[in-house]
Amino acid sequence: MNEALKELLDLLDLEQIELDIFRGRSPEERIQRVFGGQVAAQALVAAGRTVPKDRHVHSLHAYFIRPGDPTIPIIYNVDRLRDGRSFTTRRIVAVQHGKAIFTMSASFHIPEEGVTHQASVMPQVPDPETLPTFRDRMHDAVGDHPELLEWFSRPRPVDARYVSPLTWEAFKNPDLRSAQTNVWFRYHADLPDDPLLHVVLAAYASDFTLVDTILLAHGMAWGASNVSGASLDHAMWFHRPFRADDWLLYAQESPWSGGARGLARGEMFTASGELVVSVVQEAMIRLTK
Repeated sequence: MNEALKELLDLLDLEQIELDIFRGRSPEERIQRVFGGQVAAQALVAAGRTVPKDRHVHSLHAYFIRPGDPTIPIIYNVDRLRDGRSFTTRRIVAVQHGKAIFTMSASFHIPEEGVTHQASVMPQVPDPETLPTFRDRMHDAVGDHPELLEWFSRPRPVDARYVSPLTWEAFKNPDLRSAQTNVWFRYHADLPDDPLLHVVLAAYASDFTLVDTILLAHGMAWGASNVSGASLDHAMWFHRPFRADDWLLYAQESPWSGGARGLARGEMFTASGELVVSVVQEAMIRLTK
């Protein structure tokens, strides 16, 4: 387990300061705002702390309201909206400087039998072990930009292997533009068997590459193009149990962009082709001068 993953697991171990009130912190990094996947993951941890262990999260719907300040803690207030016989619903509000920066509704469900089908088919892609690491790909793509290379070379908690072009590669070569992205990812460690932890880690990873799919369609890249952006909302559905320390293929596409917004959606598959997670996100995409 690398130090970046150890730090992430520590960030997810929220401090309970009162009934249904939790406090989280951010990494000690010089960044302008808190990573959206971190806030979503911590909010889901807070909700899970108020739910019986026999109920597993099956969906979440979240809005990013204000940029998070990485220099101060985040307070997570959990409202127990409903505790039914089969479903449990929680609303989570993340607060900084006395204002909401993020809201989430999460639903939990007891295991039940039911009809089963899967229409989605996992794309045919190379095995992850045959692909270069994200760091190696970025070194080749931004090696002529030392300030960016330092940022992208930092240890990350997630091992990501891109099947598709990186945004920086498409920025340099317009022939690589595409509205689809396939990325293998896993957390390279033997993680505990806690089902909530694996869902939380998938939520964290889901925000890394989804907006990039919108940029890829236009040959844009963070730090290279006159573009700024931020996540607006994020929804996830968790279909069946999975492990975040096994390889998952994140198949993503952007069906539309316009009006300074873009839509992206994704599906996560196990290596055997089982669909385990569906994701949809809208983001603000603005051209800057």
